[in-house]
Amino acid sequence: MSVAEAVRTLDDEAAKKMKRLIERGVKIPPQPRVLEELRKHLQRKEFDVRLLSRVINQDAGITAMLFKVVTSAAYKQHQPFETVEQILHAVGVRQTFNLVQAISLAAQGDLKKNPQVYEAFWARSQAVAQLAMLIADERIAVCNIFPDQAYLAGVFHDCGVLLLMQRFSSYCAEMHLGEPGRWVELAEEDSKFSADHCVVGYIVARHWHLPDFICDAIRYHHDIRELGMHASRTMVAILQLAVDIYYRDQRVANPEWEQVKDEVLPELGMSDDGLLEFVDVIIERFHAGQH
Repeated sequence: MSVAEAVRTLDDEAAKKMKRLIERGVKIPPQPRVLEELRKHLQRKEFDVRLLSRVINQDAGITAMLFKVVTSAAYKQHQPFETVEQILHAVGVRQTFNLVQAISLAAQGDLKKNPQVYEAFWARSQAVAQLAMLIADERIAVCNIFPDQAYLAGVFHDCGVLLLMQRFSSYCAEMHLGEPGRWVELAEEDSKFSADHCVVGYIVARHWHLPDFICDAIRYHHDIRELGMHASRTMVAILQLAVDIYYRDQRVANPEWEQVKDEVLPELGMSDDGLLEFVDVIIERFHAGQH
């Protein structure tokens, strides 16, 4: 989907704001060639894993990161993996494609400006994506969201922050991104930059052909009440819990959790009583996958 087509899927006010941001130089990244090649094969229903693994292996950075991602505890029953072909067989072709999409986004970005902030941004994104993957794995019977889908949403959900950071030199400082436990406040972002990182992320997701429910989850990841009872609401619940577990693991308060937990927990089939035990399980599995 072209950027212009993606913008047309927004309501009038959000579309105007997005057009202004693009005019002001916010760049929506193109998909890497590897992704375009893979998508063409999948659209033609070509699921020859030898052919698909050759396409992925063309990009050494993406391949290395793919091996790193599938060492997650979410894929423990299939490990160890020695080749991309093995990953495609064990994890599944479409699931591997979702992981490659997420990894391709993480390979974008200009590290010349604010390298420490970029590194911190990607470390946070990767951690949240890995935690989301584990939550999906643990709650799959209730949520029907798969680890690869949760990982994809986790990596993409805040990518709008990255693009606004690249465009506006004061964005990091104004949004307090270097401070532990601080994250973008939507009203403040809107008043200072006339921008909404959720909408920017949604446009990237549409442009990269992510599944509709993941695009909607990215659009409303700070506003779960906007979503009805369907998969995008469940995905936002997984993302919100992943972010909260990330903060708990960092021993930093998460100001958003108290506002959303009454929506998040029932969506995941959980209660306050069982939350601490569940969090412990996820953190333990998360750290087991880091070694």
